[in-house]
Amino acid sequence: MRLIETPEDLAEGAAYLSAICPVWAQVLPQLGPLPLRRRSDGFEAIASAIVGQQISIAAAAAIWSRMEAAGLTDPQTMASASEDDLRAAGLSRPKARYLQAIAKAQPDWQALREMPDDEAQKQLVALPGIGVWTAEIYLKFAMGRADVLAAGDLALQEGARMMYGLEARPTAAQLRDMAKAWSPWRAVAARGLWAYYRQAKGREGIR
Repeated sequence: MRLIETPEDLAEGAAYLSAICPVWAQVLPQLGPLPLRRRSDGFEAIASAIVGQQISIAAAAAIWSRMEAAGLTDPQTMASASEDDLRAAGLSRPKARYLQAIAKAQPDWQALREMPDDEAQKQLVALPGIGVWTAEIYLKFAMGRADVLAAGDLALQEGARMMYGLEARPTAAQLRDMAKAWSPWRAVAARGLWAYYRQAKGREGIR
């Protein structure tokens, strides 16, 4: 399977997108080098993705900072944390419940590395609190999968609307259909759409 590990991998994907689509060919040079955004896989990465669900980037960063200070990014510490500890970090009750359940379940993160994208996503979605968006964010940034989009992301949808001059923001299904042409570099396209969104809106679309 193709992985994104280095800036050179991103450059290869960007060159592919530019070659197949005149819109990408025009936009990518304006965006500059795309961010790698790679992180180590395992509990900390999935916890970060859960914390970022359905809240602003600033709010997620603040909660994550408190979690780091309290040692709650470690699965053993999270598994044994009290309700007061979790509340002090700013975690909602559902997110606290999800994170403790995953910490106690001790998933085989190593085994996920060997699975195809679809199978790894299926295993992740089976965990408490993990939907398709969270699983795809983990696959893309923690595992470096090159062909994962996260079509349900609103910033990606809005970036695609603006970049392609669409009348309305595409739905997840419509964006997924658009992105078929970007395979096998859909994760590079996602980074490009987030970068375009940041440039157009003046704010980040992903932490």
